[in-house]
Amino acid sequence: MAFFSTKTYGGERGLSCAMRAWTAESHCNLLHGYSLGFKFTFAAEQLDHRGWVVDFGKGGFGPIREWLHATFDHTTLVAQDDPHFAEFVRLRDLGLCDLRVLPAISCERIAQFVFDNTAPMIEAATKGRCWIVSVECFEHGANSAIYQNPQTVLRQVSAEALAAIVARESGAES
Repeated sequence: MAFFSTKTYGGERGLSCAMRAWTAESHCNLLHGYSLGFKFTFAAEQLDHRGWVVDFGKGGFGPIREWLHATFDHTTLVAQDDPHFAEFVRLRDLGLCDLRVLPAISCERIAQFVFDNTAPMIEAATKGRCWIVSVECFEHGANSAIYQNPQTVLRQVSAEALAAIVARESGAES
């Protein structure tokens, strides 16, 4: 991997949502809100015709931007296994919240959810030339969590193993 670029879509962009981390043993198990932010790290072995890893305009990051707003802008996030799930559905049905159901609610799991939903978008936009290395989710300036692409981890481990083999073989030839 030779090239990386990052895109920060910060909390000032207005992705204000309410959430409840029902498994938390703290006040986080109550309904509360954040203006979420995200940082994407992209990678490519070859740049596009403009010399970019990814186009941050409509042609590349645009669908991700639209999805982020549709998913997190003035929405309520709830885990699919929340014991009060039916109450959130009731609030949605009453027109009192715009409900989004996620596998789990935590900064870590939101980062993973964003990765899982946006990785296919960037692959399609770049015809497989570019991929997401990681997604960082910010609740605010003091709290964030990063989800790293498992394939990127494998690439790194494979490169390190190959380098070790080459070094060992070079040492054996001396």
